[in-house]
Amino acid sequence: MDRNYHVFSDGRLERSDDTLRLVPDDDGDKQYIPIENAEAFFLHGQIDFNTRLMSFLNDRTVALHIFGWEDYYAGSVMPKRGQTSGKTVVNQVRAYEDSQHRRQLAAAIVKGSIHNMRTNVVYYNGRDHDLDSVIEDLETAATRVDESLPIDELMGIEATAKKAYYRSFNQILPSEFQLSQREYNPPPNEINSLISFGNSLVYANCVSAIRATALDPTISYLHEPGERRYSLSLDIADLFKPVLADRVLFRLVNRNQISESDFETELGSCLLNEAGRKTYTKAFEEMLERTVEHPTLNRKVSYQYLMRLEAYKLKKHLLAGEAYDSFQRWW
Repeated sequence: MDRNYHVFSDGRLERSDDTLRLVPDDDGDKQYIPIENAEAFFLHGQIDFNTRLMSFLNDRTVALHIFGWEDYYAGSVMPKRGQTSGKTVVNQVRAYEDSQHRRQLAAAIVKGSIHNMRTNVVYYNGRDHDLDSVIEDLETAATRVDESLPIDELMGIEATAKKAYYRSFNQILPSEFQLSQREYNPPPNEINSLISFGNSLVYANCVSAIRATALDPTISYLHEPGERRYSLSLDIADLFKPVLADRVLFRLVNRNQISESDFETELGSCLLNEAGRKTYTKAFEEMLERTVEHPTLNRKVSYQYLMRLEAYKLKKHLLAGEAYDSFQRWW
């Protein structure tokens, strides 16, 4: 898989011959960033760019993911699609409009999401933690998932499971990173800030993964399609947040690689500072590059590629009628 690049400096990003150049605002040295083998650029600083750069990235099919105030995901500038298929989009819409079909897909996503939350809890259970009650609550939630349920009830089951899942964080993490309540917009403390930042990175990577297919990222099944968001990315991100964002969070905090000094508090919000964001994104990218033996492909694939495989799997279901079993961590 191609790699992601994260830009934290303020300045101007521009084309320089056949590569990219970052000109910092502080009159520091210009930085040259290779475009070859780039999947996407993540802009965390205040970056100016022009249409010449966008045309260049479009030709190279490289996306820009922009993080705005409070380092929330603000949007993406996507290149032209590598694939287009009217048939795919028509079938995608038909599945959304068919209430039974939509419930089937939504239920599969919720089952996968709960399963992947449970694998994290099972891992830490017994490692000086007693998380049996959380596991039981997650298993109970999983048994309630049924394809006949309305979408709002399926989302309610997932929300109940997440509430139980987040309860485990207080045992897994040290006392200075306790989660009394999941809050965002803005996050009021360190643990909520880490969860929000990690979830944003998973979402943006799902946007890139969907771009590689002919699926329309605005047509979804669990989350309601809406304005100004790629709701299909929300669906797929729910499957990968526990596997990617949460595992990075647990590792960094428990190994003291991120501490309270990596945050700054302003106007009631608590956000990762530049050093903290760099630490987190480095560990996150390393996680994306990890590989696992795929049970049906009979070869190793990266965690990043698993997101693209999930999009392709959904596409094959919509076009060929193959059963859709959502991603559930098997290792």
